[in-house]
Amino acid sequence: MALNDTTMRDAAIDQHEPEAHGDPMGTPADDERVLWKGKPDHAVLARTAFHTRTVGLYFIGLVALSVYLGNPTTAIVCAALGVLAVAILHAIAWFSARTTLYILTDTRLIMRIGMAIETRINVPLKHVKSADLKKRGKDRGDITIKLGGERLLGYVLLWPHVRPWHINHPQPMLRAVPDVQSVAEKLADACEAVVPIARAEDSAPRASEASGAKPVAIDKPTRKPVLAQASNPAEGELKGAPA
Repeated sequence: MALNDTTMRDAAIDQHEPEAHGDPMGTPADDERVLWKGKPDHAVLARTAFHTRTVGLYFIGLVALSVYLGNPTTAIVCAALGVLAVAILHAIAWFSARTTLYILTDTRLIMRIGMAIETRINVPLKHVKSADLKKRGKDRGDITIKLGGERLLGYVLLWPHVRPWHINHPQPMLRAVPDVQSVAEKLADACEAVVPIARAEDSAPRASEASGAKPVAIDKPTRKPVLAQASNPAEGELKGAPA
């Protein structure tokens, strides 16, 4: 049953994935091996990237306040605006998920993103300094990738597939990924095949744990890094360009 579900999901991704039209930046080469490809879960993306739950609670608070102050008309208007706002955010999240494709190969991570203009992000695995996983309920989650070397990727170019508020040093993020534990393991294995890394169980807790944004280990329910690079990244090139 699980195999059938995986096959059906892969077929759906192949049918609706954004096209790269042969662009080498967004298309795996013939000598590359595709390890995984997927796209965000739009419901989780809406909640975590577009904050539909927070917006909904905000309008619920306005409705409650209006009722408490004896303004039923205002309460109705706030309720209608709240429903509209959440619906719009869900629609944007759905379209964002539909126009996104993550591809992990044995040498790089490809991100085809962009709702208005498709952008293709090319991240060689030799540039991956560390990766953190954050569970988002059930088997969904985010994988944040910290890059070494020179930064050539912009925060606006990556959004919403980027770690929030890290504007000066943007960190690409695989958002709302289904079966995220398995994806994290594949990423760690692929990186380990390119450069020496320290696995999560051998890594010391990072500064992010002190701030409350603790990452999760690939093989434990505790919140620790997925991987950390054990050596300096090799020379290479990070690329990101619109289609």
